[in-house]
Amino acid sequence: MFGLGFPELIIILVIVIMIFGAGKLPEIGGAIGKGIKSFKKASQEPDEKKNPPPQEDSDKNKPA
Repeated sequence: MFGLGFPELIIILVIVIMIFGAGKLPEIGGAIGKGIKSFKKASQEPDEKKNPPPQEDSDKNKPA
């Protein structure tokens, strides 16, 4: 796809471990997973849920 083979992925992984540390990797992976999940959910929802039609005020319909 991008010309990334196994050796390139190993080098990237080593650099990420050096920058963030081994303890932070599960947190980073979880955050990325949640972000992807919420993006997929938001892209699959119909527009009607995001912007419901405006409701009329019931006070205007009551006799004075």
